[in-house]
Amino acid sequence: MNQNEIHDLVEKQRSYFFKNETLNIDFRIQCLKKLKNCIRDHEEEISRAIAADLGKSNFESYMCETGLVLSEISYMLKHIRGFSREKRVHTPLAQFHSRSFTKPGPYGVVLIMSPWNYPFLLSIDPLVDALAAGNTVILKPSAYSPCTSAVISRIIRECFSEEVVAVVTGGREENTNLLNEHFDYIFFTGSQMVGKEVMKKASAHLTPVTLELGGKSPCIIDASANLKLAARRVVFGKYLNCGQTCVAPDYICCHSSVKDKFLEEVKKQIQLQFGAQPLKNPDYGKIINEKHFQRISGLMDETKVIFGGHTDSETLRIEPTVMDHVTFDDKVMQEEIFGPIMPVLTYDSLDELIRQINSMPHPLALYIFSDDRTAARKVTSRCQFGGGCVNDTIIHLATSEMPFGGFGESGMGGYHGKEGFNTFSHSKSIVDKKTWLDLPMRYQPYRSLNNKLIHFFLK
Repeated sequence: MNQNEIHDLVEKQRSYFFKNETLNIDFRIQCLKKLKNCIRDHEEEISRAIAADLGKSNFESYMCETGLVLSEISYMLKHIRGFSREKRVHTPLAQFHSRSFTKPGPYGVVLIMSPWNYPFLLSIDPLVDALAAGNTVILKPSAYSPCTSAVISRIIRECFSEEVVAVVTGGREENTNLLNEHFDYIFFTGSQMVGKEVMKKASAHLTPVTLELGGKSPCIIDASANLKLAARRVVFGKYLNCGQTCVAPDYICCHSSVKDKFLEEVKKQIQLQFGAQPLKNPDYGKIINEKHFQRISGLMDETKVIFGGHTDSETLRIEPTVMDHVTFDDKVMQEEIFGPIMPVLTYDSLDELIRQINSMPHPLALYIFSDDRTAARKVTSRCQFGGGCVNDTIIHLATSEMPFGGFGESGMGGYHGKEGFNTFSHSKSIVDKKTWLDLPMRYQPYRSLNNKLIHFFLK
């Protein structure tokens, strides 16, 4: 779409928003129910599209994308009336007799820009929250996952008029044209580099933003960890979607006393989960495109690869790979990997490791495997990160009961469940003042009695 077409679409949605249809909670509920039923009707089509873009199996597509979206819709349908109610708060004595309350309301016309690595989940999940809050939405899926973007477009057209939800497909030109428009809120998931550009463009209109970015998320294996279980869960989280997961463990920091044993367990788990020949495993998946395949391949240091390392440029597949004797100065540690390479570093002092992690850009996630609760509490309280797990990976984002989001360089703002509803809502603070009483002390001319009274009321 060109700039004029996008401008007309934004204005069309803004005009519809001011008709106040989306303020009706029943209208929002019907939108969510319609979307839920349509997704169920298209489950197989969604799965095929994700497989075409990323090579994911049916099971993984449902577990990590479609199922989580349906769960978020169910959660919103259950709680939307409660989230939308006015919340009465305490009124200070100085404001007697009044009723004080907060009232959530939608921002208006929202832009959601989604990435390619979880193309269905990261498009529709924030859409669900935005609709529940009463906004209209323009959704921009990634050009790198065209099959899933096409299915999303068909589903949205079946469910909504473009006054309520519209999908804009395309690449950089469409992204630029969208960001040149005035939206009431922008929700972006993607790279830090593009996130900076989104924030820069949004600043022209003082548009609030949520940025879901990424970063190098550490995974700590301490000396007390259950190494077999840790390896199993780390291998799952690291190589899920071929490592193309924003909250995947980016690198491992293993206590020197257990590193060798941990690596042996990791090798066993890779073979158990992906087979002796992962490149021939139909459920393993692939790298999204040639550009990213070459970038990830270039991060491997053959002298430090102790497991895996084979690639197939024709199928864009890279084996689950492990690198040992890695330092923070190595090339693989200079950027987010976003692929199936696991660098393993060692440490001896937990305090020094915490200082090292905190000296780096704040990660989106952090994981620690430990049976020492004191060590786990030290890491989770002293390290700065978006969210994470103790003795597991990934799963903290798979619930509507907790917010998910970044911190510092890994993003700002959060969503899922109530936090998602709040993200796409502005909470208005309102005092409903009665007219039968009007205390004179706040009005000039001020007198000594007024001074005593103001100290009494506001002490």
